[in-house]
Amino acid sequence: MTEIETRSVLSQEELAHLGEGSVAYLREFDSAELKARFPDAPDMAPGTTLWAVFAANGTPIMLADAQASAVAGAMQNDLTPVSVH
Repeated sequence: MTEIETRSVLSQEELAHLGEGSVAYLREFDSAELKARFPDAPDMAPGTTLWAVFAANGTPIMLADAQASAVAGAMQNDLTPVSVH
């Protein structure tokens, strides 16, 4: 007997909303990327490592100077933190 593989196909819109309201994506980046992600953020010294928390749809939620702070911020907002590489 042959097994049939079943796949669910999500539209781009459905994919953008996957995890909305329950998942927060954490990403480490350098202060050089700060203005691109957070246009209203103040200038920071070059080479500063930052952690950003994004909603499932990519909306920035918060900025932190340590991973632990970013995780805590996500959890305070009842979001499950997931690291993005």
